[in-house]
Amino acid sequence: MKNIAVIGAGTMGNGIAHTFAQHGYKVQLIDINSLALSNALQTISKNLDRMVQKEVITEEQKTETLNNITTFTDITEGVEYASLVVEVATENEALKLKIFKTLDDACPEDTILATNTSSISITKIAAVTSRPNQVIGMHFMNPVPIMPLVEIINGFNTDKEVTDFIVNLTKKIGKTPILVNDYPGFVANRILMPMINEAIEALQCGVSGVLEIDGIMKLGMAHPMGPLELADFIGLDVCMSILEVMHDGFKNPKYAPNPLLINMVRAGKLGKKTGEGFYDYSKERKAVVPADRFL
Repeated sequence: MKNIAVIGAGTMGNGIAHTFAQHGYKVQLIDINSLALSNALQTISKNLDRMVQKEVITEEQKTETLNNITTFTDITEGVEYASLVVEVATENEALKLKIFKTLDDACPEDTILATNTSSISITKIAAVTSRPNQVIGMHFMNPVPIMPLVEIINGFNTDKEVTDFIVNLTKKIGKTPILVNDYPGFVANRILMPMINEAIEALQCGVSGVLEIDGIMKLGMAHPMGPLELADFIGLDVCMSILEVMHDGFKNPKYAPNPLLINMVRAGKLGKKTGEGFYDYSKERKAVVPADRFL
């Protein structure tokens, strides 16, 4: 397996492309937006520069990594020779199902189809293809080049041979695969998102402020980032989407997104990517958004 197609050139997509390319794989990075592809290559180049400065890689390895990546705006053309496709589109079920129908038609019959979804059912995604036994979840963590974990999620019909192959491939790119089964939120987000939701609840109820809530979790629980800052980093819209998937899947009110989270998403305050969430990122140094915004 030397040709890996990555669908989506956003933060996760460019990180996944970077990681495969750095380990010698030929990567076809695909996005319908040519500007997104250009930005992705710039991001990868900057991240590689940091690695060169830290003497993690050499200049030659940086050049080789960038040369391993080819960009496409057409899915069909980009996946023509792919042995593995990793879909990294927006966390939107309808969009992912549409992409997988397209991939099923366009890819060679032995291509493995993986999704980086953080919560949507692998079994449901696989069901729109003619190869459900070759569909699997590869949930990378952000930032991909740094974080070691990849959740490997079996769909109901995923072949053991496919699972074993993806586990070994994950190890080859320097990551640690951990197997989980196909239930809403899998493991990482089933535990993480209720914590973030509860932190937002505590803020809305006036239990404490943004800095205080994050400070308690960092100092008391040794978390490198507090839950509210982490929510900003993930994207509040993504957090809400994952909670909605779990709420719908389990029919349990404990997974219902907090009303403050819903209002912030409706207002376009999605966190770092929009310049404001629980923190203000509009200036050089991030600042806390005034407390009255959260009442």
